[in-house]
Amino acid sequence: MSVVKVYSTPTCPYCIRAKEYLKSKNIDFQNIDVSSDEQATEEMVKFSGQMGVPVIVIDNNVVVGFDRAKINSLLNIS
Repeated sequence: MSVVKVYSTPTCPYCIRAKEYLKSKNIDFQNIDVSSDEQATEEMVKFSGQMGVPVIVIDNNVVVGFDRAKINSLLNIS
């Protein structure tokens, strides 16, 4: 089973879509709200090199933005 973390903010529409997509595929994930957690923001920037959200980390592979094709590939889903 893959370890999935979603670095997001509550108001980001792409973050909401990404999380809804993962839920629709029954993928368990840890949601990390970077709007209220400075340490999480630093961790996200370290992984991705940027401040934009969402940043999705799947087994140490970084997906910047809601890139459905890359998410599907990394999770072996269609």
